[in-house]
Amino acid sequence: MQHRVRGVSLLEMLLVVALIAGASVLAMAAFGGGMAGLQLRSEAREIAAQLRFTRTHAIATGQPQRFTINPQAHAWTAPRNRSGTVPDTLGVTFTGARELQPSEGEGAIVFFADGASTGGRVQLRREQAAWNIDVAWLTGEVKLRQVEAER
Repeated sequence: MQHRVRGVSLLEMLLVVALIAGASVLAMAAFGGGMAGLQLRSEAREIAAQLRFTRTHAIATGQPQRFTINPQAHAWTAPRNRSGTVPDTLGVTFTGARELQPSEGEGAIVFFADGASTGGRVQLRREQAAWNIDVAWLTGEVKLRQVEAER
């Protein structure tokens, strides 16, 4: 008596792989907002990283360090000649101490040698999605949080 071994054909295997790939693409687009959502999150992470760098630099040098952002120009600067831009497709707002404004329309967060800061918030948004980059004034801690865009 011979037993016939049943298996999966190559065609069936390719069909399953194609279905999984299609479902993954749809899930990524639905949950992440597609490429636009990835760009928004990437820019928010970049600004958070630069704020953390500014804080670390203040602690390491023992000198206050300043991170500035110009929402209208979509540009930021950090210590050690670091600077960058935010794509024009993203909205940028800054909330912080008015006394530290380097110039009209520009905002700043100053970090001190003990790690504390003047605090503030940078919000990046696109359509209904937004990311808040919050800097605590007492500890200087930088936190990223996804929120609905303010209207």
